[in-house]
Amino acid sequence: MRVLGLDPGSRRTGFGVVERSGNHYRCLDHGHVSPAAGLGLPARLHAIAVRAGEVMDRYAPDCVVVEEAFYCQSVRSTLVLGHVRGALLVAAVQRGLAVAEYSPREIKLSVAGTGAATKDQVGFMVRRLLALRGTLQVDAADALAAALCHLHRARRAAPARAASAAGERLAALLARRAR
Repeated sequence: MRVLGLDPGSRRTGFGVVERSGNHYRCLDHGHVSPAAGLGLPARLHAIAVRAGEVMDRYAPDCVVVEEAFYCQSVRSTLVLGHVRGALLVAAVQRGLAVAEYSPREIKLSVAGTGAATKDQVGFMVRRLLALRGTLQVDAADALAAALCHLHRARRAAPARAASAAGERLAALLARRAR
């Protein structure tokens, strides 16, 4: 399974592509999109959506994970973050990709074991889980963490879905026999 994680931001949006094969996680790419500083919001949104779309087209992920919005210190920042999220969601849906959303707390908990993890702790665990060397840009680390969160959750949900399907088949079989 291949997942593209996105950490939305109007000045810098992080991205990270992670692939899971069995128990092995591999980082295919990571980085950030930084539109020119002098651009207005509409032009920045366009630049972010175009670049994120290029990453989606290049790696053809099974799912795109976008970090949920959280209340920032200012209402304006929260609204701008919502605009960026919207542009990213549209780019994914235009390509027919599945979309998942997790709160920052859920992502931190999944990767670092605590929902109150610091940026440094998240970055450390992402480098460790993906065997990455050197420094990792903060926004890219957050995006990779979002992708890992989804892969962890998908892995836990698969046995439950299989058990549920098996239970439904058994119930149908017993119902047929009871007739």
